[in-house]
Amino acid sequence: MSGFNLTMQGENRGYAGDATSTMTGDDLHQLLLTKWGRSYDVQLRRVQGKVFLQVMWKYLEQASFPMTEAEYLAHLEEIAGYLNAWGGVAQVESYVEQTKERPRLGKAVSIPIDLGERASEWMLEQ
Repeated sequence: MSGFNLTMQGENRGYAGDATSTMTGDDLHQLLLTKWGRSYDVQLRRVQGKVFLQVMWKYLEQASFPMTEAEYLAHLEEIAGYLNAWGGVAQVESYVEQTKERPRLGKAVSIPIDLGERASEWMLEQ
């Protein structure tokens, strides 16, 4: 996640927003497959002080995809860890279920993540 500075310092201190909504990397993978039928890459981006989960246009099933399946699944696990720690799982699930957007060449689907009052605990200024 180059160019994106976050700290997981609060991860194990009970800061997750909705403790009943947790996600694994496999859950995130299944969410992508169910919605769009492909194993799309996902990235976290910070834009003007807001955090977005971006569903990119490249996907695992492409010959040119830059990760192996094991690397991809490990990456999804890491992303899911952030979403769990931020309490953003329900936000992502709801957005994906409701959106009519789909990733296409040069255009990611950007899902806003509301970090709430604890945003300053997660983001470092560059």
